[in-house]
Amino acid sequence: MCGAELTSLPEGVQRVARVLQEHGHPHGPVMLDDAARTAQQAADALGIAVGQIAKSIVFRRKSDDAAVLVVTSGDRRVDEKKVDALVGKTGRADAEFVKSRTGYSIGGVSPVGHAHPPVTLIDRELFRFDEVWAAAGHPHGVFKLRPQDLERLTGAPVADVVQEPSQ
Repeated sequence: MCGAELTSLPEGVQRVARVLQEHGHPHGPVMLDDAARTAQQAADALGIAVGQIAKSIVFRRKSDDAAVLVVTSGDRRVDEKKVDALVGKTGRADAEFVKSRTGYSIGGVSPVGHAHPPVTLIDRELFRFDEVWAAAGHPHGVFKLRPQDLERLTGAPVADVVQEPSQ
């Protein structure tokens, strides 16, 4: 990418693309034909397992109103008690909070390129896969990476932050 082709992308996707370029990430954002607002929609569009979707869940920390981003495997549910034990008591974040803190709308929250850097945790379950896909700042935008790249790009710790899968 030389940069000129970025101007036709939505602003949020351009922001993600710049961060990826700055970090020498080998894969830029890809725009899907249909929106991928859920992990299942994204997995279906990409032809991969839903667990390979690195979904971004945003919480609101009660003590200081900070955004807490949990990047988790698409086939897992976040365990809020585990998150709270690591970062302090959290609550639900509404769409306005998510947009104002991350710069992205729900359904397109990327793990990188936030308006205000959130407290970030990476779900260890993502490391079951060699390759995962994350939102790229827009409901149609995604990018490919390895779980190790997610650590490098965000500087976030890997933690146990999900509910045990039901058998």
